[in-house]
Amino acid sequence: MTLNRSSLQVRERLLALIKSGEWREDGQLPTERSLSERFDVGRRHVRQALDALEEEGLVWRRQGKGTFIGQPADPMGDLAAKITGETNTLEVMEARLCIEPELAALCATRMLPEEIARLRHLAQRQFEAGDAQATELWDGALHRLIAQCARNRPLLTAYALLDKIRSNPDWVAIRAKARDGASLAVTHSEHLAIVDAIALGHAAAARHAMRDHLETRFRALEGEIGHAATAEGKTFFTVGTEI
Repeated sequence: MTLNRSSLQVRERLLALIKSGEWREDGQLPTERSLSERFDVGRRHVRQALDALEEEGLVWRRQGKGTFIGQPADPMGDLAAKITGETNTLEVMEARLCIEPELAALCATRMLPEEIARLRHLAQRQFEAGDAQATELWDGALHRLIAQCARNRPLLTAYALLDKIRSNPDWVAIRAKARDGASLAVTHSEHLAIVDAIALGHAAAARHAMRDHLETRFRALEGEIGHAATAEGKTFFTVGTEI
């Protein structure tokens, strides 16, 4: 979605407030009218900014109830919590390697022109994020949009379950430690390769680019986990569980 200057400014202010935790008590944002008064802009600009945030998976709306931070309540939540306690971040990466390359390949054959622009926008925002929390947020939004563009409900459900599992705070922290300036540049180039292949409609190239990207992240996570275990003199099979 292309925003005009006023809507873009509202979006940035909303994103900053969401990240600040000001509205986390119940996850609900103020009404469009309240936000337009707070930011001293027309409701149209607020609505466009919220539309953009919803497209990026950062907020969701329920008719008659309002706008909420994050994603709607997911019936897979209990299953995800159970699996999180029985697996580890590398196993989740193995599962992603089985699913996401195929999602990228399907996306290359089914994407819409406007979705390519959104993918490029998300890739750039991830690269320019500037902090670990924002990097994680934009990275997740990019991969989520690729999954959605595949337009395969069973695969999207499987991806959504993995996405929920990997939101575990301990695992988010591990991923943040596995990133540095050099790796962020590599990730950006890999993201661009994925998006370029999708834009060209090359399913095989998109599959290959996504697999290369996930294998790079797998090795980085493997190295970070090994380093942490060596430093503490411990071996971890699952996060928070010593053996």
